[in-house]
Amino acid sequence: MWRTTYRVAANTLLALTLTGCAVGPNYKRPAVATPETFRGEATATPATTTFGDEKWWEAFQDPKLQALIRTALQQNYDVRIAATRILQAQAQLGITRSDQFPGAAALVSASDSRNAKSKFFNAFDTSNTQLGLGFQWNLDFWGKYRRATEAARDQLLANNWAQQEVTSSVVASVASAYFTLREQDLQIEISRRTLASDQDSLRLTQLLSDRGRTSLLDVRQAEQLVFAASGAIPSIEKQIQQQENLISILLGENPGDVTRGLELTSQPHSPEVPAGLPSSLLERRPDIREAEAQLMAMNAQIGVAKAAYFPAISLTGVGGVESIALSNLFTGPAGMWSFVGQLAQPLYTGGSLRGGVRLAQARQQQAALTYQQTIQQAFREVSDAFIAYAKDQEFRKQQELLTNSAQDASRLSDLRYRGGAASYLEVIDADTRYYSAELTLAQAQLNEMLDYVQLYRALGGGWEQ
Repeated sequence: MWRTTYRVAANTLLALTLTGCAVGPNYKRPAVATPETFRGEATATPATTTFGDEKWWEAFQDPKLQALIRTALQQNYDVRIAATRILQAQAQLGITRSDQFPGAAALVSASDSRNAKSKFFNAFDTSNTQLGLGFQWNLDFWGKYRRATEAARDQLLANNWAQQEVTSSVVASVASAYFTLREQDLQIEISRRTLASDQDSLRLTQLLSDRGRTSLLDVRQAEQLVFAASGAIPSIEKQIQQQENLISILLGENPGDVTRGLELTSQPHSPEVPAGLPSSLLERRPDIREAEAQLMAMNAQIGVAKAAYFPAISLTGVGGVESIALSNLFTGPAGMWSFVGQLAQPLYTGGSLRGGVRLAQARQQQAALTYQQTIQQAFREVSDAFIAYAKDQEFRKQQELLTNSAQDASRLSDLRYRGGAASYLEVIDADTRYYSAELTLAQAQLNEMLDYVQLYRALGGGWEQ
């Protein structure tokens, strides 16, 4: 009879625990004011699709760059560290969730003692052997452990989104570093071509000087062009090797050479990219999703703090067999059991419970502000990227016209000098302007590609595999 009663009571307590109320506020996403369009977007009517929806291998089509990114996603230490944080959060969720369930333990004890002879009793030996099963259960009537589990689950979600943010950052970092390396390759190509041209001019000027058709001053001026061009090459080579080292570290490797693919000027990229609806940015950006998951976790912690106001109810039970002789442990009336229920209601804590609730509420408010701040920062990054991409394209187009004009001026000044119609100073000025224009054009082409990368990341691209 008592077993039936005990089973009914246990089932009733389990049902009450699982269906009991959970104190504290349920999560509700804060209202966020989203603009109708992104400032700086090329089109007035936003498309329903967004550039951020593209996979990274669709956005960056250079096969060598794709290989570098794949290696980085496998070996980069930031990515691997983020993965271990997910494992930690998963383990913590399991630990926290276990508080909702009863714990059981096997109990085995054996004792043997001898009592000394006294005035009233002779010496005698005693022994006792116990074998049983004990359990303890902290009932979750007020949802304390459920709220803690909810917070741990949200923290796991935040760590998942944090890993996606790291992935997006690594993709963008490798792409940006690779485009910078290709721009430096273009710089050294320009410098070597300029050096070869200046060396030809120096030989011609030296020949003319030997024949008395020009002065030694022209020779010295031609030498200065050669020395300036040759002096720039070691500096660029230094930058190239250091950039290769940076890329190697992003790949999780020791410094070494980096394979090249398409030239900077041949990298595929659309002059206009779709932005999508601004409201969709809240669902795409990993940093926004991470901030919201942190807010959800802090919201659940308020329930944990408020549950401390209410009584803590625990059940403890032990059942098994006990005998003074090991041979009689499983025979005769050796059965024993005990059951204890305990209720502890806080009466006076010096304000610690109230302080705990206020602390949890303040942390939730901070997380809410961080979430809203992250959204605003995301809108700004998208707007900045659109503006930069459009304006740097305009600058690059004008710089192309300037470079073409400077190239033709350099050609004409050389012809005038060879024909005796101009001084070598005119040649120096024209060549210097052309060399500077070429380097500026290379930097403009790099800026356009870097803007392309930043725009892709700002729109939430790069983390989907």
